[in-house]
Amino acid sequence: MKTVPVALGDRSYDVRIEAGLLARAAEHLAPFARKRPFVIVTDTNVAPHAQTLAATLPGAEIITLPAGESTKSWANLETLTDRLLELGIERNDHVIALGGGVIGDLVGFATSILKRGCNFVQIPTTLLAQVDSSVGGKTAINSAAGKNLIGAFHQPSLVLIDPDLLDTLPRRETAAGYAEVVKYGLIDDFAFFEWCEGNGAALLDGDPQARTHAIAHSVAAKARIVAEDERETTGKRALLNLGHTFGHALEAETGFSDALLHGEGVAAGMALAFAFSARQGLCPGRDATRVAAHLAAIGLPHDLKTAGITASGARLVEHMLHDKKMDAGTLPFLLARGIGQTYLDKTVDLAEVAAFLDEQPR
Repeated sequence: MKTVPVALGDRSYDVRIEAGLLARAAEHLAPFARKRPFVIVTDTNVAPHAQTLAATLPGAEIITLPAGESTKSWANLETLTDRLLELGIERNDHVIALGGGVIGDLVGFATSILKRGCNFVQIPTTLLAQVDSSVGGKTAINSAAGKNLIGAFHQPSLVLIDPDLLDTLPRRETAAGYAEVVKYGLIDDFAFFEWCEGNGAALLDGDPQARTHAIAHSVAAKARIVAEDERETTGKRALLNLGHTFGHALEAETGFSDALLHGEGVAAGMALAFAFSARQGLCPGRDATRVAAHLAAIGLPHDLKTAGITASGARLVEHMLHDKKMDAGTLPFLLARGIGQTYLDKTVDLAEVAAFLDEQPR
């Protein structure tokens, strides 16, 4: 077992990574057991895994929600909190989030507000959730105005990652999660980006060693950044948003639907961030080309055309104006001076962004 600590003082917790861990989850959950049974929240896609887990936890209740990004809504938040209250959840209880990023975000936010805050454990079942959204305490739902605009920082008590759960994922879902893996190389770890170039295909093909290494390395990278800047106040944690400003605009244009998965939007967004950086003379063009080439080789969108976006630059920038990172009318962008050299730029002219997007092939 690989254990990665997330060092946050009295909110610290472990991320434990091991193949087959779901079958042994009960022993790791034992310290959180109380007189009432555990409640497992999952979705229709993950329901069989929930039954496997529940069989090891006497009396466990399962709440099954619809699968998909649209589940991160006010309506499902109300449904979930009402059901948890019906089951008598108390402040010191632990709710188990078993699923991808949607379930983790929804359960995390629900427990942050239920009885002014109760506890939860993350058991992520997608690559994207295992390497990104399950760690760090960002929880949220979507609104009509945009993605993740209603939420709170609420850290889990434990994260249990079983790489074997990825065996049941469609390849498209795994590839979308891989975008968040390669992101850590692009931020500040050129050597890891090179590792991704050499091993990304094997990871997607299910190679156990490549998969475990990528998950552990990604989690350790995120844990380090979160420990330095838990609430994104110093700018360090903002680096984790590489590709997200462009990506969220693309997702918004597709209605946050399965037409463009979150990780696919992030992939295209990262390629666009590097391309924009190159256009501005900040980043060597060969680095932007190299990033796009790797994403294309993996089968991920790497520009507007491969993301299926035909909207104008002005329309995409309009989506960006709803970004939660807007500050005094300014939208910070994650740009790059090269691979592994991402930085936060608060001086970007949105008119230049719109012009750049209009230049991109469709």
